[in-house]
Amino acid sequence: MNYKCNLIIDSCCDLPKEMWDVPGVTMLPFSYSDNMASYVDDSFQSRTPHEFYEWIGKGAMPTTSQPSQMVYEEAFRAAVESGVPTVYLCMSSGISGAYNGALTALDRMKREFGEGIELYVVDTLIGSTPLGLLVQEAMRLQQSGMTARELADWALEARYFTHIIFMVEDLECLHRGGRIPASVAVAGTKLDVKPLLTFDLQGKLSIIGASRGRKKGMKRMVDFYMKNRDVDSLGKPIAVGNADVPHDVDKLEALLTKQDEGAMFLNLNIGPTIGCHVGPGMLSCCFWGNDRRKNLSVSDRIANRVKSN
Repeated sequence: MNYKCNLIIDSCCDLPKEMWDVPGVTMLPFSYSDNMASYVDDSFQSRTPHEFYEWIGKGAMPTTSQPSQMVYEEAFRAAVESGVPTVYLCMSSGISGAYNGALTALDRMKREFGEGIELYVVDTLIGSTPLGLLVQEAMRLQQSGMTARELADWALEARYFTHIIFMVEDLECLHRGGRIPASVAVAGTKLDVKPLLTFDLQGKLSIIGASRGRKKGMKRMVDFYMKNRDVDSLGKPIAVGNADVPHDVDKLEALLTKQDEGAMFLNLNIGPTIGCHVGPGMLSCCFWGNDRRKNLSVSDRIANRVKSN
């Protein structure tokens, strides 16, 4: 099938293989390792979600790695030589070095093939379920005939309309991976609460609340959805991600349906790359909503405008 552009995505979007393994889409896998071996984030092809999270639950403390420069270079060179303009929708620069790594490889491609190559690298400023939601919509737009330049410009705007709230069992894995400060992790553990987090506008993780118990946490997630959803996004699914807690998926979806009878769902397993940092028990709710930039204070809006100029 011939499209006006191709897509490159990475395994941090947490989409199952049957969704991304299609013509016109290339997946770049992250990897993870412990003291014994290295593994590829293959969208749970080599081990099930339960096997992976059971492994972590038994004490494994894996670290993650972004695609190597060789992987980026091979994918980008293939994209340029194909003659089809291409867009790479990259994991957030706020929690990964993948975006900077991709830019380094892109610079080499420009030196080799010229500045005019149509290869666009987009920092999505999100990851996991919201990235999956964005990639799913990007694939639809690709199939509808959008050009690479149009799709890159769309993604730069669309990233601010994806909302996520997610609950983790505890903050230790996020602290160990350097995603949150030690003081925050210690406070959360001492208070014995379930932290609720999101991505901020810089693509970093931000704690937006906490609840005593998962049941109350799910209610807070539903309240967040009702406050921030876009009522005009008819036909757009709510992405519900889980780290080996499928029973909580059913509970959350039942609560969401009570508030929004027309809700449709995209169920995703939190993949190995993200899972290494959140551990078992994560539950996420992601959806298309209002422009998140509108929540900025006047001072922050001015600061952002100064930076962009």
